[in-house]
Amino acid sequence: MISPLANIHPNAKIGKDVTIEAFASVYGDVVIGDNTWVGPNVTIFDGARIGKGVRIFPGAVISAIPQDLKFAGEQTTAEIGDNTVIREMVTVNRGTSALGKTVVGSSCLLMAYVHIAHDCMLGSYVILANSVNLAGHVTIDDWAILEGYVGVSQFVRIGAHSFIAGQTGVRKNVPPFTRAAREPLSFVGINSVGMKRRGFDQESINVVQDLYRLLYNKGYSTRNALDIIEKEIPSHKLKDEIIEFIKASDKGIMRGYSGGDND
Repeated sequence: MISPLANIHPNAKIGKDVTIEAFASVYGDVVIGDNTWVGPNVTIFDGARIGKGVRIFPGAVISAIPQDLKFAGEQTTAEIGDNTVIREMVTVNRGTSALGKTVVGSSCLLMAYVHIAHDCMLGSYVILANSVNLAGHVTIDDWAILEGYVGVSQFVRIGAHSFIAGQTGVRKNVPPFTRAAREPLSFVGINSVGMKRRGFDQESINVVQDLYRLLYNKGYSTRNALDIIEKEIPSHKLKDEIIEFIKASDKGIMRGYSGGDND
């Protein structure tokens, strides 16, 4: 059902069984998938690509131009995956020429007042609690959870199945399967509860625990810890995933208990 009080551009591509409530605005270069609900006073600008079964609550703004002074009006997109929920007053800016798009994956939950800046890339099943703010070019991998009022600096990557405590600033990369808190952001353990909920076996959890114990709790530099991990931790796909993440982290990773720089 499309309310007669909604403002829908005739060029917008609207799927089957889409509901658009009163006073919503949908611009022309927009695609909305089947069974999506667009609440009152939502604004969907040019470049939005919204999947199936998405729910967008009042006051949200999707695909506004980037808050980037280098933006020159290039054609870019903001893509929202299937079954994602976007709560009140969320803002998702479209990309710039750097990547050409901002992406939010499938089955994510973006709670009220979340801001996702240009060229961010979110995986699936990501949860961002109230008032999380992402600067440009942030990458968040599948199943990560950020509690309320977390701020993430540009070009940071947050690994899969990680958990970040509320009211913290994220300036370094957060490796997968970790829990992070404190100021400055520090490793406080592995996300064993999340891993169990998502079906990881005890062997996998033990590998992750042993690996991060060497990386964070023994006082080694990151370089030395990686050498020891390669030798002492048995072969495992999660070991490979974590090592690949750390080696690719040009921005550096969050610190450990010792307060060292982890260079």
